[in-house]
Amino acid sequence: MNRTDERGVLVDLGQERPQLPAKARNMSPIVPRASIQGRALVAVVAIMTFLASMTTGTVLLVSASAAEWQSDVASEITIQVRPQAGRDLERDTAAVTEAMRAQAGIVEVKPFTREESGKLLEPWLGTGLSMDDLPVPRMIIARVQPGTPLDLGALRARVTQIAPSASIDDHRAWIERMRSMTNATVLAGLGILALVIVATIISVSFATRGAMAANRPIVEVLHFVGAGDRYIANHFLRHFLRLGLEGGVIGGGAAMLVFGFSESIAGWFSGTPVGDQFAALLGTFSLRPSGYIVLAVQAVLIGAITAVASRQTLFATLNDVD
Repeated sequence: MNRTDERGVLVDLGQERPQLPAKARNMSPIVPRASIQGRALVAVVAIMTFLASMTTGTVLLVSASAAEWQSDVASEITIQVRPQAGRDLERDTAAVTEAMRAQAGIVEVKPFTREESGKLLEPWLGTGLSMDDLPVPRMIIARVQPGTPLDLGALRARVTQIAPSASIDDHRAWIERMRSMTNATVLAGLGILALVIVATIISVSFATRGAMAANRPIVEVLHFVGAGDRYIANHFLRHFLRLGLEGGVIGGGAAMLVFGFSESIAGWFSGTPVGDQFAALLGTFSLRPSGYIVLAVQAVLIGAITAVASRQTLFATLNDVD
């Protein structure tokens, strides 16, 4: 049926009227899923997550290595027998060794020979020197059974009675310095993580404001036709949660790959001064399974922080629209 009005002829298309499927009306989200701002935010979150994961993994490596060092050092005591005029150094060393072997709680005693004691000085004195004219002390290493308390005062008195020039070192001062260094490393790692989280929140806040500014006309229309703040915010929240999780997975996965291949990479530098120093500092340079779980949880938390930061910025921006 045809009708006319002042603007011309109107044609009734009848069944020829194009029909759109129901899903077509929902194909365009409020927040564009693939935008320059979104890709930039994913890159920022991925970089921040990678830095946070590398920091956390390094702190875990140092903490584990320091715990092993402290356990090994705490289980040993060192006896030093110095040369003294009028006394036989070899006899005093043998007597102290027998006394330590008879001590309850000592599971192993290893006296160093004169040649072995001389090798300990090679890094400072070099090789090829005659040790006969040098007052090189003799070292005795005693390993203590774990969990066995020793009366060091009584042990020192007994050893001094046998060899007046002997002294005992339980490495307590060194352990305290190692513990202080480990605590400082952990605090530094926590400080870096805090800075990374703050930088992530700031980046997300700017990205959220940019997305709101780009979609402000749509948000205003939805807002003024009756859409509640929670409805509008949920669309943005899901959008930024997806971006945060995507960036967290990328950054955290890259860090896990680095730590996964770190042991193989360290093997390439084995035998070199740099490789030996890293091996002494970080041990095997590989994370335990619990470390990878910590990195995975951290990546998810950064994604959640991204969503929470965007939510706070969203409601502040929606209040301005009102």
